[in-house]
Amino acid sequence: MSDGQLSGKHAVVTGGGRGIGAAIARALAQHGATLTLMGRDRARLESRGRELAAQAVTADVADADSVAAAFERATAASGPVHILVNNAGVAASAPFVRTDLGLWKQMLEVNLTGAYLCCKQVLPGMLDSGFGRIVNVASTAGLTGYPFVTAYCAAKHGVVGLTRALALETARSNVTVNAVCPGYTETDLLGDAIANIVRTTGKSADEARAALLSRNPQRRMMRPEEVANAALWLCLPGSEAITGQAIAVAGGELL
Repeated sequence: MSDGQLSGKHAVVTGGGRGIGAAIARALAQHGATLTLMGRDRARLESRGRELAAQAVTADVADADSVAAAFERATAASGPVHILVNNAGVAASAPFVRTDLGLWKQMLEVNLTGAYLCCKQVLPGMLDSGFGRIVNVASTAGLTGYPFVTAYCAAKHGVVGLTRALALETARSNVTVNAVCPGYTETDLLGDAIANIVRTTGKSADEARAALLSRNPQRRMMRPEEVANAALWLCLPGSEAITGQAIAVAGGELL
């Protein structure tokens, strides 16, 4: 069911095939947006696209040519982009002394440069039309530090900085730029994090999960739908005054 508040708006969600991205895409579709899902897994994207009546476009957000081609295809099919959700991301952990240049570059290229490249594709059109909503999915790792994920933290802090600076540049244009910063959320990435803790520490999966929950006042993981609700609000009418914000969806973890 759609209430039509986003009818006529073309929304692109990167990393839209699963997890938080899929939840955000579903929320936007429920409010009438025309959807384009972008990501690297064609089969997963097309399956999600059929579910949501969305266009599926493969793209590697860390590659400038791939991003340009993907947005050209998206706009040819569905028109100018009014809403961009930069959700595509990757996480890897290692002690800093074992964080090699390859891991460092991967974290920055996918999580930070990917957001930059996608913003570059849509912002001129948003400014010309006098409307745009950009939502960057960062992380609580963009607001505080965590051990053993130095490169990921650096990239997500960069996403928050990009959000704040770009919001100031667009403040008078009816283009808003915000970030949502999820805490540990029930997604495949969480499963990977728990598996890595088990592998590197010898803890059981239950012990690893408990360690992640120990910092959270609500003592629970977030749900993708909770992150999606925050992202959706930033795109709906009535949120025009909200820009440059980094909103933690984390059960009070950063209090």
